[in-house]
Amino acid sequence: MVEYLIFLATSTTIFALFALGLNLQWGYTGLINFGHIAFMTLGAYTTVLLSFQGVPLFVSAVMGAIVAAFLGLIIGFATLRLREDYLSIVTIGVGELIRLVVNNQELPVKDSWISGTFGVQSYPIPLSTTPNLFVRVGMMGLLTLLAILTLFGLWRWIRTAQKSLVTDLGKKLSRKQELVSRLGVGIIFALLTVAIYISGVIGLYDYKPKAGLMLLSLLVLAFIFWRLEILVRSPWGRVLKAIREDEEVPKALGKNVFWYKVQSLMLGGAIAGIAGAFFAWQLSAIYPDNFQPQLTFDAWIMVILGGSGNNIGTILGAVIFFTYDAATREFLPKIFTNLSSDQLGAFRIMVIGLILMILMVWRPQGILGKKEELTLGK
Repeated sequence: MVEYLIFLATSTTIFALFALGLNLQWGYTGLINFGHIAFMTLGAYTTVLLSFQGVPLFVSAVMGAIVAAFLGLIIGFATLRLREDYLSIVTIGVGELIRLVVNNQELPVKDSWISGTFGVQSYPIPLSTTPNLFVRVGMMGLLTLLAILTLFGLWRWIRTAQKSLVTDLGKKLSRKQELVSRLGVGIIFALLTVAIYISGVIGLYDYKPKAGLMLLSLLVLAFIFWRLEILVRSPWGRVLKAIREDEEVPKALGKNVFWYKVQSLMLGGAIAGIAGAFFAWQLSAIYPDNFQPQLTFDAWIMVILGGSGNNIGTILGAVIFFTYDAATREFLPKIFTNLSSDQLGAFRIMVIGLILMILMVWRPQGILGKKEELTLGK
């Protein structure tokens, strides 16, 4: 049970990172990216191949993020001066193009070259060796600090909505709904934090490499979330929102809209590249088929569920998605015993599609999104 919780926590964290990159591009800037998986693919393969050449894992992951950001620069210069729909068309093609190139390319692995079709295995993974007791205690201390900061941040987030309810009486109904939503989400996140903390402490004490990877991914997610929250509230972030709503307005104010879009595409791509590095480390062996276009649309589901233009909502969307995924994988085969595995997979996709349809009717802005910041109509 502990190992399974660690696996779910790591998977959710990785795809929360992946979806945060997409949320920056679409939720905050209005850029429609249907090939987000391309950034993850480059990040994963760059990290793995560089680590085979003796490059330290941290440097390899950073280089993977830089290569993914460079892809965003290329796509931006190729499409962002054209109509908006060109970006969505090009990104779909680029995502599949990179996967097919990797599938048919000879890759430098150790002292030889192998076909990409055979995948890449036996590459270095961070924290794979059992550390001494002093280091393990330090890792448990980091996890404890992260849990405390998370719970404190949730409390402040709920308190902010509570204060808004008192001070903004003109929008009392909407503020009350926001407070109820935040309270519910806060309770869910608090319970998850406690569950992850307990399983993480157990996994770190009896050291399991996956627990070390979980801690590292959580730390990276916390850092990127913190920095993104600062960025989107800065003047830079306000320009992105203005571009999303009507790019003619920031143009009239003398802003270089094209360059802001390129920056958003690059930064979102770099975050997805980091997610790709963790994805590769979690799998321990990567193949081109691990990077199917479906993963892009999984990220879209996460962003839409939680609410576009809301980083906490994106993380909530990732939690809901993986909770649904784990629950249906566990219980559907027991309920529908006469269906094959392929039929069950199709049924799971159909159900989450139905959930999205209901959500679009009931709350088109997502669970934590705001109607005034809705970008679905663009």
